[in-house]
Amino acid sequence: MAHNVLIIGATGSIGRTVTDYLLAHSTDALTLFSRHAGSLTPADPKRERAISGDVMNSRELDAAMKGQDAVFVALSGNLARMAQAIVNACDRTGVTRLLFITSMGILNEIPSWGASGNVSNTPMLRDYRDASDIVEASDLNYTVIRPGWFTDGPVNYEITQKGEPFGGHDVSRTSIADLVMHLIDDDTLYSHGNIGINTPTR
Repeated sequence: MAHNVLIIGATGSIGRTVTDYLLAHSTDALTLFSRHAGSLTPADPKRERAISGDVMNSRELDAAMKGQDAVFVALSGNLARMAQAIVNACDRTGVTRLLFITSMGILNEIPSWGASGNVSNTPMLRDYRDASDIVEASDLNYTVIRPGWFTDGPVNYEITQKGEPFGGHDVSRTSIADLVMHLIDDDTLYSHGNIGINTPTR
């Protein structure tokens, strides 16, 4: 079944990888939303449209969200402020499925091999944690995704749940894209979940 998917942060490395992966492995129609959408050249104009806009501009964001079945977010910057703007736009437009990228470590879930990367030791992650809390406090059908360090490579990943120790240091961008595809295809998969994704180490 084809879905209408809004990709916010489409010019970033994760946004681009998710776009390419969905084009190759699904029949979804994609709306690519970015402040720099002019740099995007749709590979399949029948399934892609690029929109320049600012997440903090409610008019632009609402226009991009209308008619979408799912919203995927991969942003950097003032993430908590942007998360609140996106949640508000979902509420205004009636979009319920939200997939939101944050970071490993925001739940102090990294064990001894990488504990220095936990939010308690890395204040810069506080904004990522705040964004996650905002998404989890919403009434949306959300999935918060906590990836390891981004790498190139094939699809190969494992999932850890909230409350479980993080499983490994890194994860390929294509693995994140594969997970996102499945989350779009099945809106009950990890519904209201906060999940880690990493390359298996064993």
